[in-house]
Amino acid sequence: MTDDTPGRWATASGIAGAVGWGRISATAVAEDCLARIAALNPEVNAFTAVTARRALAEALSVDAAIAGGRPPGPLAGVPFAVKNLFDVEGLATLAGSKINRDRPPARRDALLIRRLRAAGAVLVGTLGMGEYAYDFTGENAHDGACRNPHDLSRMTGGSSSGCGAATAAGLAPISLGSDTNGSLRVPASLCGVFSLKPTYGRLPRTGTFSFVDSLDHLGPFARSARDLALAHDAMQGPDDGDHACSRRPPDPVLSGLDALPGDMTVGLPGGWFARNLGEAAQEAIEMVSEALTSLGVAQVPVDLDAAEAGRAAAYLVTNSESAAFHLDRLRARAAEFDPDTRDRFLAGALLPAAWVARAQRVRAWWLARALEVFAGVDALVVPATPVSAPLRGETRLALGGRVLPLRPNLGLLAQPFSCIGLPVVTVPVFLPGELPVGVQVVTPPWCEGRALAIARALERTGLARAHPPALPIPEAPLRRSATAL
Repeated sequence: MTDDTPGRWATASGIAGAVGWGRISATAVAEDCLARIAALNPEVNAFTAVTARRALAEALSVDAAIAGGRPPGPLAGVPFAVKNLFDVEGLATLAGSKINRDRPPARRDALLIRRLRAAGAVLVGTLGMGEYAYDFTGENAHDGACRNPHDLSRMTGGSSSGCGAATAAGLAPISLGSDTNGSLRVPASLCGVFSLKPTYGRLPRTGTFSFVDSLDHLGPFARSARDLALAHDAMQGPDDGDHACSRRPPDPVLSGLDALPGDMTVGLPGGWFARNLGEAAQEAIEMVSEALTSLGVAQVPVDLDAAEAGRAAAYLVTNSESAAFHLDRLRARAAEFDPDTRDRFLAGALLPAAWVARAQRVRAWWLARALEVFAGVDALVVPATPVSAPLRGETRLALGGRVLPLRPNLGLLAQPFSCIGLPVVTVPVFLPGELPVGVQVVTPPWCEGRALAIARALERTGLARAHPPALPIPEAPLRRSATAL
């Protein structure tokens, strides 16, 4: 199957081109996608709701636009799904919790859903996640564990677990997740797909359920750098509904995606980062380094050990701010939380204010140190996770001769970059005969285009590519006309 042929492994750009040029209808694409979800979701457990009727209606509207000679949009007929902390009209916004099932249905879609719809994309459902986004494993006490399509016995990572699983399994070429401490990058790494965590404030969070307001980012998963750029360009722009959203005008990146800047220098963090790499992550970064050399990109070692303090600050800010947000729920319905999540919130509620104030000062100090490093390099590359996907149910992580709790430490390499709001693209690296490990491409604020251009260049070398699952997941037959599901 090629990128230009709609089907399980088609890219968003391939689908949009085929629909826009009339080679296939948006309705047929939606039917095919819904059939695959029905067949395969029981295996991967990615979706919590499938919006079949809505998807077919939206696909019909795309077909009607094309028939009427109207532009169908740059994402014409592209199926997408969203982490279930996004408001979807007619559905309760679950945020992975049991308690939120009592919420009334949302009256309106989240803003980013509306923007993708305006670009011609078709919503096919909502995706599972860690409870209240406080999770790196993908194992939800209420909805069950998401399963990694490359090995169903293994974790997807979280908290955007359903996004990683659905995108990797070929159930949605684009999905939308959130990232507070690594929740886009960890599942992208373990599931072998691309993700984009934009600069804090780039994409408005209007119509989503918060975790940590001062750290929350929204962003897309996809199976190519070009698809990330398509989604980024369709979703960005100011909005008064999110106080943290930048007033900067949109900055399209798609047109410059294949223009890797000359005389580029990339930093390779050692020290603390190097000490926290398992064998798979170490091999992945070495392979990326070799690919960058083949592209003529200069590489220099950089001292980024301040990230360790930045990560500690992020922990305190996360605990205290999220605990304050959930305090009423903790008082009234503590027994309905996942016990692991509840205990972290309770610990956050007991943090001394002086510790939190100091954490904010350290956070500002760490940002200043990172910007000093960027004075000498154009980007940083560092693994997104210290290991490839652990087995589901594992609770310990062996790393550098130490045994660490797994749940918090799957994100230890991602967490430092969230608390200072830097843009990060995760690129998948499949080791020979092994599971994938993602590598982060980190750039200064508002330089998403540069990170995506590097990701695209790595993709062109053949190294950073999303692969279809090795498991025998069958291709659903492609149907050509609308039928009720």
